[in-house]
Amino acid sequence: MIKSLEPRPGREFTEEEAQYINPDVFVYKLENEFVILVNDDGMPRLHVNNFYKNAFKDGGTFSDDAKEYIQEKMRSATWLIRSIHQRQKTIYKVMESILKFQRSFFDKGIAYLKPMVLRDVAEDIGMHESTISRVTTNKYVHTPRGIFELKYFFNSSIQRVQGDAIASASVQEKIRQIIESEDPKKPYSDDKISRILKESNISIARRTVAKYREMMRVLPSNKRKEF
Repeated sequence: MIKSLEPRPGREFTEEEAQYINPDVFVYKLENEFVILVNDDGMPRLHVNNFYKNAFKDGGTFSDDAKEYIQEKMRSATWLIRSIHQRQKTIYKVMESILKFQRSFFDKGIAYLKPMVLRDVAEDIGMHESTISRVTTNKYVHTPRGIFELKYFFNSSIQRVQGDAIASASVQEKIRQIIESEDPKKPYSDDKISRILKESNISIARRTVAKYREMMRVLPSNKRKEF
């Protein structure tokens, strides 16, 4: 009878399969420096078939139309191979720039994430913003702090009462920490969280706290209260 039971009872209510992330880039810390490695696993090892290269060298008996056709296809193949190599180089350059701007995050964690936009990286490596956007979409990096989408490092800024601005993701992390440390019988309201953040030199409105809380899928205070 036990063997006939379903060990994962939730399985019958969904057909969704787990999606495993295969990072496109790895960032490791060796002593005091970070090392970037682009993940080449699964990338095709492309080359042009030597048969066609040798056919022209040996003066093969191809008609002019055939030669023109083969040369056109060889140019297309060469362009494709170079494009794939260029893509890997671009991912490396983008990650190198992100690491430069967000060094504090890699050293100390989410609380030290800095405000950054696509334009910052685009100007740093001399590419267009649209290229940076394309390269960072659905691309993931494995870091000592966990696995993150490259888009994660681009954050809007939240003003401090005094000093430099802080990244919105860092503010969300602070809100999460505040909620985790609250008394379950007396949870903090969004307005109270806003005041606590202001005491920590972060100027943020109640409605912004509510927006970030909802983004983190955290219930409002009246539904977090434990009786």
